Amino acid sequence: MIYKDPRDQVIDDAAIKALIDAYGERVTSLPPVAIVIAAYNEAGAIGPVVEALPAEVCGLATATIVVADGCADSTVAEAAEAGAMVADVPVNRGQGAALRLGYRIAREGAAAYIITTDADGQYNPAEMATVLAPVVAGEADFVTGSRQLGSQETKDMIRRAGVRFFASTISLLTGQRISDTTFGLRAMRSEVTGAVQLAQPQYQASELLIGVITHGYKIAEVPATIHRRRVGESKKGQNPLYKLHIPGVNNFFYGLRFARVAYGTYWRERQRSRSSSSSSSRSDSVARANGSGPGSVEASASSAAPGGSLTTDAAKRT
Repeated sequence: MIYKDPRDQVIDDAAIKALIDAYGERVTSLPPVAIVIAAYNEAGAIGPVVEALPAEVCGLATATIVVADGCADSTVAEAAEAGAMVADVPVNRGQGAALRLGYRIAREGAAAYIITTDADGQYNPAEMATVLAPVVAGEADFVTGSRQLGSQETKDMIRRAGVRFFASTISLLTGQRISDTTFGLRAMRSEVTGAVQLAQPQYQASELLIGVITHGYKIAEVPATIHRRRVGESKKGQNPLYKLHIPGVNNFFYGLRFARVAYGTYWRERQRSRSSSSSSSRSDSVARANGSGPGSVEASASSAAPGGSLTTDAAKRT
């Protein structure tokens, strides 16, 4: 993983060291499925969420990793008591940074798959098998639940309109039809999270999704449910007027920031793709000029030789 800000790596390295010191082999030898949760001041909610998580999903053992993102309440103690391994990060950086750390812990602990869910209890743990099954079956590399295909309890019409708007926008930008870009219940092969650049401290859902699509991974959506939040209040879109949580204003700020991340990520990935294509073309041109690229005499002779590249190609296909 390449960190855009070296300070983030210092914080993450320290958090991982502390986690290993506390849990030992539970961290370094994870079961096949790591359930990653980012939490910020979720006392009263995180305990029941962790306790309700399944010990197995799709017949595979699970381990729960909670990244406490600068919590000032009893989130850390509550999550640990409920059975999670808790990475206690002393500074609040945002959900995106917390999930990035959780992904790294899962990858380096050798988990094959990652499932994400939220700390507020809005997602149904019984639906984890639904999102993970296509990944385990090899039908997709990344699967997200969708309230548009499933159901939702929220009556917030502005939030519903925003979900549809951003789904249409990202579908148009990427050419991949997506009905819900912000759903928190997701499953993926763990290595996917290491291949995609994750630089956003907040609103990482769109960054991860767009990155996965533009890197050519197989994407799928499945119907899922989002419930009303029953404990605490949403942290999404909290406005600059600290301690003043006005739903309409919060939705405005959330939409504005989400749009900035979504469009910024798309532009970044578009530039990356162009740069990669340009570099590949230059390499091919140099190789042909040197007589070693596709179509050169040496390449033709090599492919015509007994064994050699045919065996290599077969090995690659295998």
